[in-house]
Amino acid sequence: MAVRVRLRLRSKTSQETIETSALVNSGFEAESPQLLIPTSLARRLSLYPPPPTSSVIEVGTAGGPVRVFLVREALQAWVVTGDREVGPKLVDVMISPTEEEVLISDVLAEEFGIVILAAGSGKWRFTDDPPDKVRYSERPQYW
Repeated sequence: MAVRVRLRLRSKTSQETIETSALVNSGFEAESPQLLIPTSLARRLSLYPPPPTSSVIEVGTAGGPVRVFLVREALQAWVVTGDREVGPKLVDVMISPTEEEVLISDVLAEEFGIVILAAGSGKWRFTDDPPDKVRYSERPQYW
């Protein structure tokens, strides 16, 4: 198991709102708060086909280079738990034709204050949670 959190995503253009689980991926290094989302979710959020302001970029993955659409400041995002919400954070979105799960970049995880306690068992907390507070991973959601 890995650390996954529940996200609420709201499109800046359409105001469409969707909740989904997202994988906190410390290997997803970014220069800004970013989410990688599957094409099917991008459609639901009115981000696919991509807007004219988007660009095509090539990113390195474990499977080799992949071309994705980058849409700057496309969504507002919140982490939603049983006892609180953190956000909104304005995020850049990469739309992937191959990924089936939402991925949270290292920068966005830090902005949300997510601290991974045990990656293998999916334990985590927010930076401002009490030291004995342990939160548990959400189930994966595939798009």
